[in-house]
Amino acid sequence: MELSCSLPPGPRTVEYAQLAESLGYRRLWLYDSPLLYPDVWMTLGRVAEATTTLGLGPGVLVPGLRHVATTAAAIATLESLAPGRVAVAVGTGFTARRLLGVPPLAWKHVETFLSGLRALLRGDTASIDGQPVRMLHPEGFAPPRPLATPILVAANGPRGCAVAQQHGDGVMAIADPPAGFAWCAVARSGTLLEPGETLESRRVFEALAPGIALVYHATYEAAGSAVDHLPGGRNWREATERVPEAQRHLHIHEGHCVAVPERERPFLDPQVGAMTFTGSAAELRERFAALERAGATELLYSPAGPDIPRELRAMALALRDG
Repeated sequence: MELSCSLPPGPRTVEYAQLAESLGYRRLWLYDSPLLYPDVWMTLGRVAEATTTLGLGPGVLVPGLRHVATTAAAIATLESLAPGRVAVAVGTGFTARRLLGVPPLAWKHVETFLSGLRALLRGDTASIDGQPVRMLHPEGFAPPRPLATPILVAANGPRGCAVAQQHGDGVMAIADPPAGFAWCAVARSGTLLEPGETLESRRVFEALAPGIALVYHATYEAAGSAVDHLPGGRNWREATERVPEAQRHLHIHEGHCVAVPERERPFLDPQVGAMTFTGSAAELRERFAALERAGATELLYSPAGPDIPRELRAMALALRDG
């Protein structure tokens, strides 16, 4: 199973990408949430020019944030900068959509987007909004079509997996690996525990806090009061619901996956970190092997906290030694 990493675009992304490449990470996937992070395509372009072997791509693109023609042109541009190193993931959207105050897209919209994107990358004429559309870039302005850029579909449920089977080259999952995919990338946050460290240790909590907060955010937005079943979840929910409903989505996602606001920290229980990819080197190697046995072919490690270089080095060393 390959080890890759995923990060938000940010001021040190190029530095992290170069480090990941030197440590043997297969790919770097960058989040696409325009209201939280810098532009994913501009950042990927910088990474492409600063690396030579590292695979790279956006994970996860959300239809509706960009027109399908714009996305096809962005993929072609990145392919010209990093030929053969590009992959793309597309999904219904979580944070990127929630920050607009709307729910994730219906799968039928993703399916339409993927069908059009595939056609454009092949060099075919696609029907977009009822009109014929084709990539007409002159020689030298984009790589020749067809472009064989792999496309993963971010999915876990049966409908999403069906779309991935029909329109994707593989699947990207945040839960257990879905069966039946030759390329199955599984995303996990977490940290390597040093001897003597526990989930209560300050360094560990700082590294896990964004991932712990994500558990509360995702549970609440998927199932409302079900967040009460998490440690401290009821207090977290009651504090959150003091914010007017029209503004609540902005409140919930402030600092999402990067920097937990001080007001939220008292409600986050360090023990929720047990739900992340966290443990000793031996424990992480066993969990890595278990994911592979379950059908995963790529682990997308999502480091967080104040010392991303430490997290990248520690995880690569722990899993490589196995």
